[in-house]
Order: sequence, then structure tokens, then C-alpha cells
Amino acid sequence: MNEDDSYLDNFFNDSMYAVDGEYVTDNEVSLCVKTDVKQFGAVFIPTFYYMNFLLSMVGNGLVLCIIYKFEKLSTVTNIFLLNLVISDLVFTFTLPFWAVYYSSEWVFGRALCKLVGSLYSVSFYSSILFLTLMTFDRYLAVVHAITAAETRRRSYAFSSSAGVWVLSFLASIKDIVFYDVRESELDGTVCEESGYSYKTLLKWKLVGCYQQFGLFFLGPLLMVLYCYARITVRIISTRMRQKCRAIKLIFFIIFTFFICWTPYNVVVLLMALQMSSKNSSCSESLDYALYITQNIAYLYCCICPVLYTFVGKKFQSHFRKLLAKHIPCLKTTILSTQSSRTTSCKSPNTEY
Repeated sequence: MNEDDSYLDNFFNDSMYAVDGEYVTDNEVSLCVKTDVKQFGAVFIPTFYYMNFLLSMVGNGLVLCIIYKFEKLSTVTNIFLLNLVISDLVFTFTLPFWAVYYSSEWVFGRALCKLVGSLYSVSFYSSILFLTLMTFDRYLAVVHAITAAETRRRSYAFSSSAGVWVLSFLASIKDIVFYDVRESELDGTVCEESGYSYKTLLKWKLVGCYQQFGLFFLGPLLMVLYCYARITVRIISTRMRQKCRAIKLIFFIIFTFFICWTPYNVVVLLMALQMSSKNSSCSESLDYALYITQNIAYLYCCICPVLYTFVGKKFQSHFRKLLAKHIPCLKTTILSTQSSRTTSCKSPNTEY
């Protein structure tokens, strides 16, 4: 008998014989079954997870192919980009497991529950941290080009990447510990945070929510806004011929980051406030909102390497070469397009 069973058994035994007023209540206690929400999730979540899986495999696979064929891990940007792609691919590999789980029940056993739950958390956290790190590195390369030339070396890239993975692992320890398989009368075999008392799980769920909002949303958002604001000022003050294009790309990146991440993290914060409230009640609207906004955030995680890669002309050129190699009929058109752009100038301190 585990701790929760023992607690319930003692509760009912004490309630049968108790005469103390603290065990007596006249209030009706309702359980949050949320059948409609679960039915919605069983249809909505697997569809979006499979879609995100396919988009991520194609997009990240393409980025990996370009890095392998045309690039080397001799630059800081490529090292960060490779780590971001690996992070997103690890996250992507967990999605089919969750898709099957939400459509029926957990059928993969206890070991895979622990493994998939852990990889899911570590890769999700590391993805947003690598995006922030790449933004900060781009800020150094553009705004502090002279001083950054001495510090932006491979040792800096590898140590920074290792720091991101360590921080993501530390932030995921609670999921590594708490994720387990249990049997539910309503849902069958479930893979979720379990095996501890309700108060313990609630406390760590709140820690996870506030950690998600503060460390993995608010901090990165402020960093992204600051870095790209400084980059924009720097670009405006230079004589870049393609100044307008660079600024448009900056605002596009900020806009997609904000639109994809803000709704999900606002819902996470609202759910944390609801859980911590003494008068918390069942709120199906927040559950529906979480399903929708979570998948938008997941979609951004899956396609962000493509967005960050193909804003640069170098990777666009590599992509055209890749197409020309595998689609011969496009070779003449692509080569003529490239030759017409050989006279264009680009600032050496930016990747736009």
C-alpha cells in the first residue's frame, strides 16, 4: 500500500468513528471529472502532435542536412544551431508517445514513462534556452563586434551549450522523480506525476508553473526584446544597403516568439494562481486554453530552427544548391538567380 492509499484508508476509517467536529462538514465536495475536456483532448492533441512531429522532422532534418553538407562546426552560430536542432528533435521524438497516450492510455510501460517524461522536459526547456542564447550571441556579434571577436570562440560555444543542458536537466529533476505509471478507474493506465501525497505534488506543480513562467518565458522574452532592440539601433546607425529587410526580419522573429509563447505562459500562470487559491474550483475553460496554446508553443519549438536558419542569406544559398543538386530542372534557374546577386553587399557583422 503506497502513501496515498494509506492516507485515504486512514481518512475513511477516521471519518467512520470520529466525533471531533473537525472531521464533520456540511459542504458538498465535487470532483473535477472533466469528461468533455478529455474527449476534446483525445481528438485535438494527437492530431496536432502528429502534425508537429512531421513538420519538425522535415524542417530540422533539412537544417541538419545543410549543416552536414555545406557547413562546419567551426563557428559559434553553427554549434548553437546544431544544439538547438538536437534539442528540438529529442522533443519531437516524444510527441508520438504522447499522441498515443492521449488517444487511449499509456501502453509503453513504466521505464518509457520515466524516459519520455524526462526527455520531454529537458528538451522543451533547452529549446527555449538555446533560442535565447542564439539571440544573445547575435547581439554580441552585431553590437559588440570588436570585443566579441576575441570571446566568441569554440570553447565559449561548447561551454555555453553545456551550461544550457545542465540548467535544463536541473529544471527537469522534479519531472524525472515524479513521473510514473499508475492505474486510474476512469482513464486506465496513466503516465503522470504520481506516487506522492497530494500536497507534495501540488507544491511541485506550482514550482513548475512559476519556473516555466519566470525562468523559461519572462527572462528569455526580456532578453530577446533587449538584444533585438540594440541590434535594430545598431543596424539603423550603419550603412547597410539592406537595412529595411534586416529590421523586418527582426520584428518578424520577435513577433513570432511573442505570439507563440505568450498565450501558453499566461495560461500556465493563471492555472498556478488557481491551484494556489484556497477557493479554487473546476475551470474547464483553462484546460481548453492550455490544450490550444500549448500546441502553438510546441509548434514554435519544432519549426524555430528553420526560422532562425533561413533568415540568413548563406543558408538560403545552401538550400538553393541542395535543390539544384536533387532537382536538375531547377539548376539553371537557381544558378542564374545566384549570379545576379553576387554584386550585392552585406555587413560582415550580421547574418541578415
